[in-house]
Amino acid sequence: MQNIVKVWKLGLMSYDTALKIQLSIARKHLDSMTKGLEENYDTLLLVEHKPVYTVGIRDETPKDEILRLRSLGAEFKKTNRGGLITFHGPGQLVAYPVINLKHFKTSVKWYVNNLEETVIKICEQLGIKANRSLHTGVWVDDSKIASIGIHASRYVTTHGVSINCDNDLSWFDHIDPCGIDDMGVTSIAKETGAEFNTEKAIPLFLKTFGNVFDCKCEDLEVPVQEQILNDVYCKLLTQAQ
Repeated sequence: MQNIVKVWKLGLMSYDTALKIQLSIARKHLDSMTKGLEENYDTLLLVEHKPVYTVGIRDETPKDEILRLRSLGAEFKKTNRGGLITFHGPGQLVAYPVINLKHFKTSVKWYVNNLEETVIKICEQLGIKANRSLHTGVWVDDSKIASIGIHASRYVTTHGVSINCDNDLSWFDHIDPCGIDDMGVTSIAKETGAEFNTEKAIPLFLKTFGNVFDCKCEDLEVPVQEQILNDVYCKLLTQAQ
């Protein structure tokens, strides 16, 4: 029997809000496991972010560099994912699978490999020859088309993969993406020479993700979305007081 993964299309959203939604779902996973329950909260969040530079747990970006990046009109966020600095913005599809790997395979290496495989197969369907390299992510020759940075706690995953669809690649000019200074970045639109926005990318991503992970993707019920959003916004209000 195939695993069921619920899909929530968040649209354009700030990085902080999307992260809080991830953490809310991850907490449902972890609480269920602590109580010995067999609940399935596997969820795939699809989102576009407002301009934001993010860094992983190993990054030590100096304060003056953070101020410089913020002066460009983007936010700057430190995270607990793996990997170094990258950029997220409109025109880039970001997928956050918040899943329990015990429902699939208890291997973080397998999980990252499958995220890469999902993007490679998407590119293949669009006539783009993409591949892996020594560095995590997906590449077209020496240019990165998708970045991957994840976190796993008791095999519950957060963060995920970002795919450059038709985003403004000039934002990457101000950083060394993922700490690599001799590689470039590219997008599906740039490689194909055709318009390819996130709306076109989403159905292709869902179909390919389902095939690679051998799961069935179904929309997350609206009442569940509302309950999670209510929890998130209540916490935001509490923090603001």
